[in-house]
Formats: sequence, C-alpha cells, structure tokens
Amino acid sequence: MSPESTLAQWNEQYEAVQRRMRSRRDKPGLATPEMVAGKSGLEVMQGILDGDVPFPHIADTLDFSLIEVGPGKAVFQGTPQLRHYNPLGSVHGGWYATLLDSALGCAVHTTLPAGRAYTTAELSVNIVRPATAQTGPLRAVGSVIHSGRQLATAEARIVGPDGKLYAHATTTCLVFEAR
Repeated sequence: MSPESTLAQWNEQYEAVQRRMRSRRDKPGLATPEMVAGKSGLEVMQGILDGDVPFPHIADTLDFSLIEVGPGKAVFQGTPQLRHYNPLGSVHGGWYATLLDSALGCAVHTTLPAGRAYTTAELSVNIVRPATAQTGPLRAVGSVIHSGRQLATAEARIVGPDGKLYAHATTTCLVFEAR
C-alpha cells in the first residue's frame, strides 16, 4: 500500500472513530465507577471507542485519539501541532512520550479482567526522528509482551503512513485490584 493510500485510510478511520466517540459525548470526561463496573479492560476500551465511556481530556489537549483496540493491542493516532513544539522548534518529547504511554497502557488494559487496574511503573522512550507540524498524522501501536497478576510489559512504536519510525518505547506496569 502506498503512503498516500495509507494516509487516506488512516484519515478515514480517524474521522469515523471521532464521529462514533463524540456521537454521545462531544466532550472528554471521566468514567464513573458505574460505567466500568464488571467490565474487562477490553470492554472499557471498546466502550471509549463506542462513546459509552468518556474519552480522556488528554486526547483533546494533545490532539490524539484511540483508534482501535484488540486483545493485547491499542492503536492511537495523533497529529503534531505547532502548540506541541519545544523552544528548539520541534515537537516536544513529552508529546511522543504521552502518545506512547497511552498506547502502551491501553494495550495492557485490554488484557485485564474486570476488577483489575494498572499504573505505569516504568516508561522508556527513544525518539529517533523529529516530527513537525508538517509531518501529518502519526500512529502509536502498542502491543503487550507479558500480562501477569502483578506486572505487565508492553512495547510501542510511533510510525508515519510511509512506515518510517519516529519513536519507540517499552513499559512495565503494576497490576492491582481496582478500588
């Protein structure tokens, strides 16, 4: 598939997800305990995509969105903007780190049964190519390596529609009983 057709497919999928997520909840918010009670992590993540569970505020703040989920997988799409620049004139490393942390954590979340939660214990990010406001959409694809009773590990990559790698990361998440 050419980069142009990949980009067109990405944009079409992004718009469809945005319409579906915002159809019931135009604004970001916080999930109530009732919204997630008895649901697996995958069901909660699918609820965000379906608009049944609010999408997080950070998605609006940093211009990215959950695009798809599956068992042990989460995909986010974001578009770097001028407002994400550091003083040196490129996208701030925190934008990459947040996009990667989201893909990593949500991939882990998809493996958790109802009543379990997680938090990031360690995040290692490697930025290998600068992004700018002219770069266009990028995708972070997170995949679980291991999901256990107390720890989970995952890896993620940020890529462009041409397949070029922009950053990659790994995480260790602490898994625990949800309150």
